[in-house]
Amino acid sequence: MFKRSLLVVGFALWTVSPASPADVSVSEQTFGCILDWPQVRNTRIRHADPQQLAEAMRIFRDSIPNVEYFVGTILQLVPFEAMDISAAGTKIRDRGDNVVNLSQNKTCLSCHQPAASFDFVCEKGHGCAPIPFNDQAINALQQADARCAKQ
Repeated sequence: MFKRSLLVVGFALWTVSPASPADVSVSEQTFGCILDWPQVRNTRIRHADPQQLAEAMRIFRDSIPNVEYFVGTILQLVPFEAMDISAAGTKIRDRGDNVVNLSQNKTCLSCHQPAASFDFVCEKGHGCAPIPFNDQAINALQQADARCAKQ
């Protein structure tokens, strides 16, 4: 099983003080416009506690191995990972280690396993196979997030 519990897109766990995955409540309301989250390279990162968010961003930015993200950290690359999204909001399709990536017909864990020393977070240089999106496509997908208010 993932070090903590793989929820939706990343490691979605919550707290200001040490907590267990059982203390975490992640719902459709947890997710909104991906553009509202701080960004490190292509990845959007969220944590309710500003200090823990800053630390999560540092861990990710510096690709620090053998460190777990704080409970409550969510990392998201594209808006639709394990979710259906629309202007009305988010619908979580599945949770946990056995979630299947429908476009690849593999479990998420099978692709993220090579990044075990990075708390199962895949990024260039973490040992995971490349994804079928280049940086420009990832940006376009984030910009097209249906949950973002169009101006």
